[in-house]
Amino acid sequence: MKRVYRAATLLQVAHARNVLLTAGIRCELRNQYLAGALGDLPMMETWPQLLVEDADEQYALSVLARAARATTGPAWTCPVCGERLEPQFTSCWRCGAEAPPA
Repeated sequence: MKRVYRAATLLQVAHARNVLLTAGIRCELRNQYLAGALGDLPMMETWPQLLVEDADEQYALSVLARAARATTGPAWTCPVCGERLEPQFTSCWRCGAEAPPA
């Protein structure tokens, strides 16, 4: 198993886990309960982390890097309800309509 991600908060690691699972990459969450050992163990050793199979390491790293990049482009307007949305949204948060094709 190879570590592909770690962060100071479980929330950040849980989000990265969801990104990997959505991409079809099985991963294992470790150290989710080690925060109480901070001080007895080195700080970064207590951070939650994600591990993947050795064969999935490069793909997992590329998926996480792609997810970390900010989506650029113009804002768009929902064709159904007229809500103005930022480019990272692929569907309208208000009515659920899909973004028009770029």
